[in-house]
Amino acid sequence: METYSFLRHLADSWFLLAMTLGFLGLCVWAFRPGSRAMHQEVANSIFRNDSRPADANPAKKEA
Repeated sequence: METYSFLRHLADSWFLLAMTLGFLGLCVWAFRPGSRAMHQEVANSIFRNDSRPADANPAKKEA
């Protein structure tokens, strides 16, 4: 068996299986039950330092 055929067979079978298992593992890790609090904290982090709403039109400030 020549090298190209061997590597092609390996990529078509075992590497596809490894990539599928890796993808499923990452999905399970991202949606695990204990990660909800972390995901909520990250989703709301952009609002952490807001104390009031932004000005309606900040370009028209009167001095």
